[in-house]
Amino acid sequence: MDEARAYCAGVLREQGFTTAERPFEYSAITGAYGAPIGGLLIILFAGTVALAPRSWITALVALLFLGLVKLLARYVTRDGVLHLPFARRRGINLEAVRGPEEPRVWLVAHIDSKWQPVAMLARVAGVLATTISIAGLILLAITQATLPMMVTWSLFALGCLGAIPLMLSYVGARNHGTVDNASGVATVLEAAAALPSPARVGVLITDAEELALAGARAWARSRAPSVALNCDTVDDAGSLVVMFSRSRPEPLASAIERAALTAGERVRTMRLIPGVLTDHVALADAGWETLTLSRGNLRTLQRIHTSRDSLASMRGTGIASAAQVLARTATELG
Repeated sequence: MDEARAYCAGVLREQGFTTAERPFEYSAITGAYGAPIGGLLIILFAGTVALAPRSWITALVALLFLGLVKLLARYVTRDGVLHLPFARRRGINLEAVRGPEEPRVWLVAHIDSKWQPVAMLARVAGVLATTISIAGLILLAITQATLPMMVTWSLFALGCLGAIPLMLSYVGARNHGTVDNASGVATVLEAAAALPSPARVGVLITDAEELALAGARAWARSRAPSVALNCDTVDDAGSLVVMFSRSRPEPLASAIERAALTAGERVRTMRLIPGVLTDHVALADAGWETLTLSRGNLRTLQRIHTSRDSLASMRGTGIASAAQVLARTATELG
């Protein structure tokens, strides 16, 4: 990864940027083991609710437990990523600016990758299945419905099936990371090259995105909130996809849709897919106006985080157009 970061720095310096490395420390415990632990807790929770009597008390206790888990998860996936004392690691973000003024807009892409036994598509399906299972079990308890126990055990079985890909989502290093996210880095570098020199646009190449967005969370603490266009996964096939968290960032989304129309690209704007995390989530948590630009389809999700994510699986033909859209959007906003 050091070699890749040095390459990015060299390219950006040739484009007139001044680059700087921003080291940070973080805990890898959440990113490495959060999903497996979560999958196990889901099975235990669903089994307990399935065995308990269908009553308001069961529903109330279940909802209170979920509320506590949500508070704990909020801490360990945000502040805990930087402060927990377990599995401490060191990462390096690469920052590039051009000129003395603070950038109004940042182009962002993560440089790290990871391998998991299951593809991202399976993890997304697992999140949806476990959500349906838990919601269904709690609804049965609230309504005290006189339905056959087969319904209860079917919902429990659905939760168990959904938890399996989550428990298998531990982190390894047998992945080339071509589409996720060498393609995003290449898109940002090409977009930076197309920027007019007066544009107040900076570039951020983050580290440890695959470990609970640690790099973006650390970097955001050193900057006042602004505008960030994150680029994550640009495959050869599929339309451009703009993803956001919380409420739709109207000025950004509209600007990127106009840029895509000018470039002759189809673009879909949507809320972030459940089970997927990108750096814009960390920046949005810190008050930034931000979104993620991507390109892909179901086949893309089948490759991400697997050994199939290699140069043999893509040619890079979708990068140039995506970079053009990013550059035009950043120029308008910056």
